[in-house]
Amino acid sequence: MKVMVIGGGGREHAIIKALKKSPAVDEIYALPGNGGIAADARCVDIAAKDIDSAVRFAQENKIDYAVVAPDDPLVLGAVDALTAAGVPCFGPDKKAAVIEGSKVFSKALMKKYGIPTAAYESFSDMEKALDYVRGRTPPIVVKADGLALGKGVVIAESTEEAEKAVREMMQDRKFGDSGLNVVIEEFLTGPEVSVLAFTDGKTIAPMVSSMDHKRAHDGDEGLNTGGMGTIAPNPYYTPQIAERCMKEIFVPTMNAMNAEGRTFKGCLYFGLMLTPSGPRVIEYNCRFGDPETQVVLPLLQSDLFEIMRAVTEERLAEVPVRFGDGAACCVIMASDGYPASYKKGFEITVPEGLDSEVYVAGAVLNGEGKMMTSGGRVLGVSAVAATLSEAIGKAYADVEKISFENAYYRHDIGKRALEAPGC
Repeated sequence: MKVMVIGGGGREHAIIKALKKSPAVDEIYALPGNGGIAADARCVDIAAKDIDSAVRFAQENKIDYAVVAPDDPLVLGAVDALTAAGVPCFGPDKKAAVIEGSKVFSKALMKKYGIPTAAYESFSDMEKALDYVRGRTPPIVVKADGLALGKGVVIAESTEEAEKAVREMMQDRKFGDSGLNVVIEEFLTGPEVSVLAFTDGKTIAPMVSSMDHKRAHDGDEGLNTGGMGTIAPNPYYTPQIAERCMKEIFVPTMNAMNAEGRTFKGCLYFGLMLTPSGPRVIEYNCRFGDPETQVVLPLLQSDLFEIMRAVTEERLAEVPVRFGDGAACCVIMASDGYPASYKKGFEITVPEGLDSEVYVAGAVLNGEGKMMTSGGRVLGVSAVAATLSEAIGKAYADVEKISFENAYYRHDIGKRALEAPGC
């Protein structure tokens, strides 16, 4: 079968490498892909948000199945357009993708259906938002309503910082229309856990848990990024907590979306905080997380393409979703200066014979076929081993063998996980 994957980052590279293992997949096209994905799929110069061009390409090339991976095209209705053109898709339609596209919607959904989350209020009036902030005790969490490249959340340590965040979002339009409405919520404490789940609206199958590392520098310091590394499974996410999340969060969310006439079919991402009072939802995403995907899919033992088709056809209950017992670690190699300013255009050298998978996020091929840096996050180096400690060691050993000018990475990915009780 001919499969089309929309997107061009490390997440998409991980998805494509997993799809290649399926005996049912003959050809894979990536729209737009990148310089590393080009080794595993045919890259087509169509932007992820160019839905009309993607539909035309799918029709002209008789694509049998499409995977829409990033949030933007999902929220814009890529699945709706492709489905209407006769191309079956993996991913939620526009009505369901609003669970990530609007934080105001997702928080109201949780309140209405009793799904545990942080206490909050939402605002469309800036002065009312500022008055509310002044009555809160810091830290205060301020969130832009819409998509903001993962940067629309501010954890303000003071009232003044929270006021500044509100003004930047609502008055200065730092995130465009995404900041026309804001959500202000209580600050939660506890270990963070990411859980991705396959769901067809009838069945929900959680994947192995993971732990992201958002801050740019060692010791969880520096600016928030799109993610500097991940490990799986997350040792703080015990079987007892998993059972509680299934009953209190995962199934209720699936049922709530059904009740709202917004049946979710695809990968539903749960960002959780394990508070002293129990697990709470920090956020929902309507797609595979990045870079969580780069540790979750290497542990998947089942056929990803078979699972995806089962989700589309609402028969997920019939398909096994199995993960290995080992552990995985992904270390992101970034351009120095990310997520602020950084230089591009440096040649990347990846030797053969590595123990890790290398997922390419930000690279292009030059005229000589050499891979050159083109983004902030450049590579994800993912290793699998029997234990987390071994996986971390393997990943870092391979990071040392890869080179490009201005390369930067954190040295403590997985350190917090190894400090977990019983780990």
